[in-house]
Amino acid sequence: MSAISINAISRDRFSDKSGEGDDAEIVQKCLQGDRQSFRHLYQRHQQRVRSTLFQLCGNSALDDLVQDVFVRAWKGLPNFRKTAKFSTWLYRITWNVACDRRRHLAQAHVQKQVLSNTAALQQDASDLMNLHYQDVVQRGLEVLSLDHRAVLVLHDLEDVPQKDIAQILNIPVGTVKSRLFHARDALRQFLHKEGVQL
Repeated sequence: MSAISINAISRDRFSDKSGEGDDAEIVQKCLQGDRQSFRHLYQRHQQRVRSTLFQLCGNSALDDLVQDVFVRAWKGLPNFRKTAKFSTWLYRITWNVACDRRRHLAQAHVQKQVLSNTAALQQDASDLMNLHYQDVVQRGLEVLSLDHRAVLVLHDLEDVPQKDIAQILNIPVGTVKSRLFHARDALRQFLHKEGVQL
């Protein structure tokens, strides 16, 4: 499946882009003790963090997970390397929070909740077909391993470059490419079984 076909289903939720140059200036102000600047970073990135966590962990405790990401970011900001991209660093924290959440659920033997219908409630009633596809894609993501899902979500839904994904997940770029290929193939097969024509 091409990135375009997945993006066409979920693009509207992930359209908020932010400039890395602006991030660097805001981070610098934060490091100088300006707490208000961190609020700007939160406002700029919280929707993408939220959508990534939703794709990786579902809707359960989503607000807490988003808060955890930004608390860790605030505490870790003094150790942030100024040569790194803030968004890549933040995605790494998001990935760690998602992994911690899934480990916690596995240890507690908690069944994953059915994905929220929040996206459906926010859509126009005339766009029912698109809602159906979003639901099918969401269920398709559920059948993927967390490693494959993470790469697919970051690359195809969040438009994160492969080299940045490699940094976020601490794996070689070749592994990113391989996981992306297998994730797309598995999702394509799932969608085909569900009768979705691509």
